Amino acid sequence: MTLLDVRGLRVEAAGTTLVDGVDLAVAAGRRTAVLGPSGSGKSLTALAVLGLLPPALRARGSVRLDGVEVLARPSARRPARLRPGAVRQDSSGALHPLLPVGRQLALGRRDPRGRTRAAVLQTLRTLGFTDPAAIAAALPSELSGGQRQRACLAMALAAPSALLVADEPTTALDVVTQAGVVDLLRTHTSPATGRSLLFVTHDIAVAAALCDEVVVLDEGRVVERGGFAAVLRAPRAERTRALVAAARAVAGPRVPA
Repeated sequence: MTLLDVRGLRVEAAGTTLVDGVDLAVAAGRRTAVLGPSGSGKSLTALAVLGLLPPALRARGSVRLDGVEVLARPSARRPARLRPGAVRQDSSGALHPLLPVGRQLALGRRDPRGRTRAAVLQTLRTLGFTDPAAIAAALPSELSGGQRQRACLAMALAAPSALLVADEPTTALDVVTQAGVVDLLRTHTSPATGRSLLFVTHDIAVAAALCDEVVVLDEGRVVERGGFAAVLRAPRAERTRALVAAARAVAGPRVPA
């Protein structure tokens, strides 16, 4: 079953086309990477899915989430199940600087007060925090970058939508912390959990360790798509070959042959 179906997505700004006819799909319980260099249109594609495109940008085409057309509906006007959980690159900017993490995780929950706190602590515990009460009481500035990113992931997983959108969530992290975030994304997006992942990145090594399918963008257009292993083994598009070669030169065995 297809959870997310994007067809002919075009994003324009003042007559300039930034995303040009992008098609992509994410099946239920699967992980799809959107891969490309800076300026390829991958983050704009993610914002269109989330309903968070800036007002100055015009979007056309179709974005269907769980069978419902949502492209013309900003996030604030969508029902909760059609608002995907979002994990961003800038974890400090995604969290309110003056609210404790626990209060931010509790926002929007309708459980009785005691149950809300218990649910928040359990979510933090699930994401690897050994002292969830201390994390819940902390301000974002009191956490490390890896801890903030896990707190953002906790907020995203609290969303009732079956889709998680992660836009460069590991870019600002060291290699060890990257691996921990990737493991958490893998654990919480799978057929067993019923949650799917749209993973936006320029990092082939990270995407290859996590995703089943890949869509490669270049200058706003799809230049390649397919199973990740097959694309790495025999990339057809010039842009894909360049990305794979550059990644192997840097990451070596972390990029499968």
